Amino acid sequence: MPKAYVFTRYGGPETEELVELERPVPGPGQLLVAVRAAGVNPVDWKLRTGYVRPGESAREFPAVFGSEAAGVVEEVGPDVTGFAVGDEVFGNPVAGGYAEYALLPVAITAHKPASVPFTDAATLPVAAATAYDGVRQLDLPAGATLLVTGAGGGVGVAAAQIARAFGVRVVGVASTGKKDLVESFGAVHVPSGPGFPERVRAAAPDGVDAVYDLVGGDVLRAAAELVPDRTKLITAGGKDIVAGLGGAPVARARNAAVLEEVARLAADGRLRAHVTATFPLDRAAEALRTVEAGHATGKTVIEVAR
Repeated sequence: MPKAYVFTRYGGPETEELVELERPVPGPGQLLVAVRAAGVNPVDWKLRTGYVRPGESAREFPAVFGSEAAGVVEEVGPDVTGFAVGDEVFGNPVAGGYAEYALLPVAITAHKPASVPFTDAATLPVAAATAYDGVRQLDLPAGATLLVTGAGGGVGVAAAQIARAFGVRVVGVASTGKKDLVESFGAVHVPSGPGFPERVRAAAPDGVDAVYDLVGGDVLRAAAELVPDRTKLITAGGKDIVAGLGGAPVARARNAAVLEEVARLAADGRLRAHVTATFPLDRAAEALRTVEAGHATGKTVIEVAR
């Protein structure tokens, strides 16, 4: 039977296990995909601890890890149009992507451009799509200045590149060790840590027009003081406090149209996935620990051998 990496109950890493599960059967509006790669994200381990995303119900166990995957269509469910067996696709799985097979809903699935590797495509549905949604939400004109906190992580790396693709100047707050990474995407690097707002002011003497926060907490509070118009303050990291600061959470579109847009940016070279670590499925635990430690640079991906 096909293998999948799961958690068997809510808790820590001790709940994780590589198991064999029945091959899924696609229902209406679904694709059965032979997974080639699955992105690893902080939300994956958070769900294992019991976090429930808005609009979702508690998980049934065993629950397969993974919120994004890329692969090849094996079967097409009823009432599906626009996809065929053999198509290379990527999207958000119905119930996890750390597996040899996954179900993808066509509403949040797009065709993978031939020039984009599976490992790169597997990073687009969560990090890149979140970045795209936020940049579009801010709707900045070309020449405006955007401050990105947490600019060295998966979403931050994508947000900086997408904003640059739209002609926006980017100032990225990240650790000193991520300076070269941030600057490689055409952003101005500002070291994170106490006093970063003053360093931002020095790097952008004319001020910043918007803030895309990916850290939350005190970093978000400090960054909020840098933007005069708080409607231009958004966060994917501090949703619990942003309203009190006059800002808003990133409004996620979660549709195929956004995936098609980020795929185009990736295909023409304006969005690089920056995959820094890959692991086979039987080392999924190591992949998760890399991200759960909170110090990953760029994206971590699980590759599924065929």
